[in-house]
Amino acid sequence: MKTSLFQSILIGVFGIGALVGLFVFATYTSNNSDDNTIGSVIIWGTLPESDMKSILTTVTQTNTELKSVSYVQKDRSNLSAELATAIATDSAPDLVLASQEELRSLARFVSAIPFETLSADTFQNTFVDGAGVFSAPGGYYGMPFLVDPLVLFWNRSILSSNGVAKPPVNWEALTGLVPNIAVLTPNKQVTRGLIALGTYNNVHNARGILSSLFLQTGVPLSSYSANGVLSANLGATSGQAVLGFYTQFADPSKVSYTWNASLPDSQQKFLVGDLAFYLGYVSETRYLRSANPNLDFSVAVLPQPATASVKRAYGLIYALMIPRGAKNPAGAYQTAVLLASQEQQSVAGVYTGLAPANLNVLANTPADPVAVVAYAEALYTRGWLSPATWDTDNVFSGMIGSVISGRSTIEAALGSAERALSALLQQ
Repeated sequence: MKTSLFQSILIGVFGIGALVGLFVFATYTSNNSDDNTIGSVIIWGTLPESDMKSILTTVTQTNTELKSVSYVQKDRSNLSAELATAIATDSAPDLVLASQEELRSLARFVSAIPFETLSADTFQNTFVDGAGVFSAPGGYYGMPFLVDPLVLFWNRSILSSNGVAKPPVNWEALTGLVPNIAVLTPNKQVTRGLIALGTYNNVHNARGILSSLFLQTGVPLSSYSANGVLSANLGATSGQAVLGFYTQFADPSKVSYTWNASLPDSQQKFLVGDLAFYLGYVSETRYLRSANPNLDFSVAVLPQPATASVKRAYGLIYALMIPRGAKNPAGAYQTAVLLASQEQQSVAGVYTGLAPANLNVLANTPADPVAVVAYAEALYTRGWLSPATWDTDNVFSGMIGSVISGRSTIEAALGSAERALSALLQQ
């Protein structure tokens, strides 16, 4: 493939930036005096600007050295392209705040924090296990910040009117509720659904839901080979079990039938009160409350397989990363350290509604019941190194569509998806 002049410039910039970044981190010490000014630090991120500005305003009251830290919200779909251009034109931010779903596209633009600066022991003893997805050769791509786990929203009115006091804690028990709660017309149209599973394009957060199901059965979704090649890994027997379980909910011949492709988006179905359970990220709580203040719903942990020996949930794990070309990398690192500290993590959790990534904060029991769920799940939330979200959606959508349409067997659909994801990961 022919390399353009612009690409050549980027390669040169990134190569120099890697060396500079390592030098800065290696020479930085945490023994700076309290009155040392961090200086101007610009953060680009995908979290809401209003939340981050509230966090910075609050933490600056006790950490005045952060007074020159600013935040600019960016569209996640354009983040890597904007960052590439900014680095090439010497206008890079000092920090980038993004989840592991953007890590694959951002890693080439980031100066990893070496173990000499942030040891593996310190990292593992300070942050949730799922933050390990930010591991880099010789260090870490970023400082863990917040966790947005996938949770179970449930309609209190629907469950109570059908004699169900609490949502089930495992998938098997939840599936068993379909005949009692789902309402179907004589021609198999779904008037009220139990849960939105089985299709893809009208299942809000389908990518995260499928990821959770794979992770819960021990399937890593992607992994490195011995020679360092990243490939998809959707499992064999376990992966087929995941697809079989997921697609049964859209099969009219099954007793578990409760969803189909003709229905509206699952989030909207839940908002109008026609869906008993909705799988969404804990960050959606505020939107659901504002979109329908009269909806009587609550939040519970994501169901697990009844036979599972460990708990797993998919979620968005956010980290603060220092891009190559940052004008103030030392100040950026100090900012990331402060924002990842126990005191500031508590503040960040309150303003965003997300769970802190700091284990010391998670050891405390929050007053808010939604936060209780988020804190609990954060401990076993995991992510995976995926292609761009839209590419992953295309692969997963094709996989699900081919199964529920009968165009492909579960085994063949799984194999095709695994090959497609591997090709994307190796681009």
